[in-house]
Parts: sequence; structure tokens; C-alpha cells
Amino acid sequence: MSALVDDALAEARLWLGTPYRHQASCCQAGADCLGLLRGVWRALYGREPQDIPTYTPDWSEPQGEETLWDGAERHMISKPMGDIAAGDVLLFRMREGSVAKHVGILSSVSPGTFIHSYSKYGVVESPFSEPWAHRLVACFAFPEISDVTGSQN
Repeated sequence: MSALVDDALAEARLWLGTPYRHQASCCQAGADCLGLLRGVWRALYGREPQDIPTYTPDWSEPQGEETLWDGAERHMISKPMGDIAAGDVLLFRMREGSVAKHVGILSSVSPGTFIHSYSKYGVVESPFSEPWAHRLVACFAFPEISDVTGSQN
């Protein structure tokens, strides 16, 4: 694993046990799934790549817009799902035909586990089991630090 992946996973593990709080992004105080990703991003790159607008629990389902997916494609490196690796950001559709609105970070390929914030449970490390694999719709890698910090100046 690269130093970037090691750093991302170490940071994500610091968030384990953080309670679930919609729209929050504060380690050990509260985070939703995007908040966890935002916190790991800040630890890696110093600041978030864009302001996050207020969002509802149904995300952009009423509009049918892939807001989370679009943001991931804008700031991360899209990967084929067959090339999934530890440290990758996973994007899930929670229901067939709905927009993608859940993210996690793959912590291990074998056995498959991922770190995410899940309502009622908070930030946990869960098995990447068949029900989760079935919901997976996209996979992204964190960009190299120089690619992000150079573009923020």
C-alpha cells in the first residue's frame, strides 16, 4: 500500500465510534457517511475541495440527480470496480433505481471490510458482504496529495 492509502486508513480508523449525525463532520463528535469522507479528505489535503451545500437525508432523490457521484468524479480518480483496493472510496445505491447516496472507504480486500458512517450505528468497520457488494456502483481512489494541494493554491 502507498503512504497515501496508509494515511487515509489510519485517519478513517480514528473516526471509529463517532456517533452518526446528519451533515456533521467532526471526529468523535458526529458524522454521516459524507462527513467521514470529508474528515479524511481534510486530514490528507488540509481543506475540502469545495463547499458542501446543505443536503437532506434523501439527497437528490426527488430530482434524480447523482450529486454525490458527480462530486466524487470531480475530485477523485474513478476506477474500474474490478480493480478495487484498500483505501478506495466506495459509492453505493441503497435501493435499486435510486441515486447513489452512501460512501465508505475500503479498509481491507481479504477479508473485505469497509469503514463508513451508518445511521443508528455511527462510524463502524463493516464486512464488505454480498448485500453491500450488490449496492456498490462506483469506486474511486484518493488523488495524489500534490495533485490536490497544487490545485488549491
